[in-house]
Amino acid sequence: MSQSSQVLVPSIELVYQDDDFIVINKPAGISFHFEQDNLNSGIIPICEQQFGIAKLWPVHRLDKMTSGLLILAKNADVAEEFNAKFRQGLIDKYYLAIANKKPKKKMGWVKGDLASARRGSFKLLKSMDNPSITQFISQSLQFDDIEGPAPSYRLFLLKPHTGKTHQLRVVMKSLGSPICGDIRYQESEQAKQFDRGYLHAYALNFKWRGETIRLLHSPAQGGLFQNDVVQEQINEWSEPWRCFK
Repeated sequence: MSQSSQVLVPSIELVYQDDDFIVINKPAGISFHFEQDNLNSGIIPICEQQFGIAKLWPVHRLDKMTSGLLILAKNADVAEEFNAKFRQGLIDKYYLAIANKKPKKKMGWVKGDLASARRGSFKLLKSMDNPSITQFISQSLQFDDIEGPAPSYRLFLLKPHTGKTHQLRVVMKSLGSPICGDIRYQESEQAKQFDRGYLHAYALNFKWRGETIRLLHSPAQGGLFQNDVVQEQINEWSEPWRCFK
């Protein structure tokens, strides 16, 4: 029996559903796209099977390491409506991230073009031809159970205003605070010490058919995310749409 055939397809949590779309809590470690010989991949076919929906359409994506809220449309017309809303910046998304290096700044904006780098990575440029735009705030984390000189752990609340590939991961790297457990943008040996990549799609805020939809889902995976100190700060950000001007 191959290793892939022994992997159990995870149970996906359904956060919201109506006639037009569903919102799920995507677990960390599941690829958005199907990977050959890996049952633990392809979030759309997994959801179609688990929720008994014949076909679902993607409207945005989350990286494999990223957990959290993901919208899937129930038909092509709804998918196009969502695509238009994303293009027009009418859907607000909020993410949580943890880093263990002091950032160049603790809050503000990060803007700049993203360019391809080595081995599928990206880098932030100073040019502004078609820039990625991200707003963020952060809070230091004081862990009582860390002995000796403690790393500069911080919890970040990020609001991307564009949707570029690896945008938030590159933003965090550019701040000098790569996301804990990000095997692409954090130093390899350090990243391997963490039980997951610490990026979570925390909240959504948008209008649909005249109704304001606000969804919030705290991360359920990862030892750092479950720490009491982190949970207390996440609770302070229970209305993330009020945290940014």
